[in-house]
Amino acid sequence: MSDQPSTNNEVLAEGSTYSVIAVSFEDDRNAYNALTVLKELDEQRRVGVQEGIVVVRGKDGQVVEKDRAESMFLPNTAGGGLLGLLIGIIGGPLGMLIGSASGLMLGSLFDLSDIDETESALGAISSSVEVGRTSLLAVVTEQSPEVIDAAMTELGGTVLRRPVADVEAELAAAQDAERKAKWEARKELARSHHEHDKAAVNAKLDELKTKLSGGQKAPA
Repeated sequence: MSDQPSTNNEVLAEGSTYSVIAVSFEDDRNAYNALTVLKELDEQRRVGVQEGIVVVRGKDGQVVEKDRAESMFLPNTAGGGLLGLLIGIIGGPLGMLIGSASGLMLGSLFDLSDIDETESALGAISSSVEVGRTSLLAVVTEQSPEVIDAAMTELGGTVLRRPVADVEAELAAAQDAERKAKWEARKELARSHHEHDKAAVNAKLDELKTKLSGGQKAPA
């Protein structure tokens, strides 16, 4: 999944980088303008845009897609691309945890031995998509970060950039951890249910013993 796409070869020359970018704006309306600018840069072969979306994080923490653009070379990415997986993670309870200011990092959550930085890729991206704000997320290839950085700066945007390989690795770990967490939650609920039933049975038995003893509780 992390192999670079064989599209837009003028951009995907040797030495180019394959990244996920998250752009936050002083004026939320500029996120939509930024998506248009990103498409124009792609058409000019100055960068390669695999997919790009404008998102809003609601007060409930959910991340909602508001606008989208895909590469003309990749017509089947809609709804099934890397960004779809990304917003599914950062827009859920897990995204709020790893993006919180509490310092709870993805590595400590999932014991990822290959993450030795103080901040995970998903944590950084999640933090950049602030509650009540509009942001731009994109998967891009670029020979130099200056092209996108300059274009976004003109729109009052701040660019966060992480390698696609890092994002994919953490997404895979996050999905695995969610499955494990759900399994552990089911086991805990089943255990609690069992203990509740046992307590209810014991209470009924004590009540029965009391009646049989003429009002005095019989010894267990």
